[in-house]
Parts: sequence; structure tokens; C-alpha cells
Amino acid sequence: MSTTAIIIIVIAIIVILAIAAVLARKAQARRIEQQRIQADEHRREAETQSLTAERERAAAEEQAAHAKQQHLAAQERRADAEQQREQADALKRRADELDPDVDADAVAERDLPERDQDPTRR
Repeated sequence: MSTTAIIIIVIAIIVILAIAAVLARKAQARRIEQQRIQADEHRREAETQSLTAERERAAAEEQAAHAKQQHLAAQERRADAEQQREQADALKRRADELDPDVDADAVAERDLPERDQDPTRR
């Protein structure tokens, strides 16, 4: 083989290697750019999910506060009802005391708690 042929082959190999290197760099640059794009998409999705989660948390806190307020209002109503019942019971007892037709012993027995009225427990 002549020296010229060897030089041409070496130059061709060098050109092919240079082209392969350039193509490999471009492919790597495309992969890196795709990774950047994918990372940006993930960041946007994470931000969207974070905002959604924050809104849900705020809504849950608002709902919990409303439930607590409702619970407190219910407790207050229950206490008011109990007080009204006690006042009604006291008024009824006073009426029974004043009424000459009411048997005082029957009223006293009626007003005892149920456990005291159970004949099996006496």
C-alpha cells in the first residue's frame, strides 16, 4: 500500500471520528435539553400540586374551625336546654307543693332517681 493511500485512510478515519464526536455531542446536548424540559415540567407540576395542597389545607382548617364553632354552639344550646328543663322541673315541683290535691308522698317518690325506685335494689 502506498503512503498516499495510508494518509487518505488515516484522514478518513479522523474525519469519521470527528463527525461521530460532533454527532455524539449533539445527541448529548439534546438529551440534556430534554432533561431540562422534563425537570421544568416536573417543577411546574410540583408547584401546581403544592398550591392545590395548600388550598385544600386551608379549606380543611376552615371546615374544622366551622365544625368547632358548631360544636360549641351545640354545647351551649344543650346547656341552655338543660337549664330550661331544670327550671321547668323546679316550677313543676313548686306547683305540686302548692296544689292541695297533689299527694306529697307520691310526688316525692316520683321525683326520686330511677335507681332508688327499683324494687329489686331495695
